[in-house]
Amino acid sequence: MHLVTGSQADRPEKNKLTLLQLKDLHKTYVAPESDDENDHDEDNDDDLDEDPTIDHVNINHYGGVNRVRAMPQRPGVVATWADTGHVHVYDLSELTQSMMAGSVPRPNAPTKPVFTSTAHRAEGYALDWCPTNAGRFAAGDCAGGIHVYQPQSSGTSWECVSSSSGGFQGHTDSVEDLQWSPTEQTVFASCSVDRSIRIWDIRDKSKAQIVAPNVHAADINVITWNARVGYLLASGCDDGSFKVWDLRRIRTDASNPLAYFTYHKQPVTSIQWNPHDESMLAVSSADDQVSIWDLSVEADQSTSEGVAGEYPPQLLFLHLGQKNVKELHFHPQIPGVLVSTAEDSFNIFKPAITVSS
Repeated sequence: MHLVTGSQADRPEKNKLTLLQLKDLHKTYVAPESDDENDHDEDNDDDLDEDPTIDHVNINHYGGVNRVRAMPQRPGVVATWADTGHVHVYDLSELTQSMMAGSVPRPNAPTKPVFTSTAHRAEGYALDWCPTNAGRFAAGDCAGGIHVYQPQSSGTSWECVSSSSGGFQGHTDSVEDLQWSPTEQTVFASCSVDRSIRIWDIRDKSKAQIVAPNVHAADINVITWNARVGYLLASGCDDGSFKVWDLRRIRTDASNPLAYFTYHKQPVTSIQWNPHDESMLAVSSADDQVSIWDLSVEADQSTSEGVAGEYPPQLLFLHLGQKNVKELHFHPQIPGVLVSTAEDSFNIFKPAITVSS
């Protein structure tokens, strides 16, 4: 597994981007139920609880890293939102390739980004690469602005293609998250502290194509677009709830989501659809829990909203043990594997769940 992470140090010059390579990952040891040690094969080394190996490279990054995203078509190219109010692009391709190949010595880490944007009026957190147009990405800031960036013809730098028009204006408060459509290269969604979800088409910068106001009772922190069902979008709220929307009717029926869960009692900090299963969703919360949901399970109106002290039937798995979980991601190649990052640790795990139809 290869990861890119960012730090939030006490001084801007102390921050880093870190490339991580984790190898020898395997199922952890589970003690046999029998008390008789002779009941299991002593020659079976599969049950040995060995440590994985971790390799890393640090890259200097001026300013705390609010968010970092790797380009799906070229994972060595990463974009960052810095708390200085700047959006950066770093080309770490040579480092990434040398880590994968095990080459020694490694190339020197870049000392500066290949591109820096000053188009935003404030720092931000919303950042996403377009999965269907290599090099295109969007960033949203805490002043409510959104800009789209396109690689230049040389392929070595980027340009803000929305700066002349002032960006994509419409949100009246901080833009918290962005997600590009999995199928349409000009369409992306945004969510905001103003409690709205908006769908934009970069061919029309004058307005959002769909505006769904007041879809939550508090700030909308995160959204995720289903890569396998293009009309499904999920959103996570500051009140701990999350909802699933049908984008074909959200404009006219924003008060009636496909699903609505209030299991978590602290802000939702991250949410993502499983790229290998269109009905599975992972959610992290400030209540120190990561929950895994199967939305194909028949909803029961009496339990679907997760009454306190009860477990909704769609709740498959709870992952505990981390403090202040900030972000989670499904592994794009290995079905069912997740990584979660928190104030105290990274966790990589595969929930012990079996779903039968």
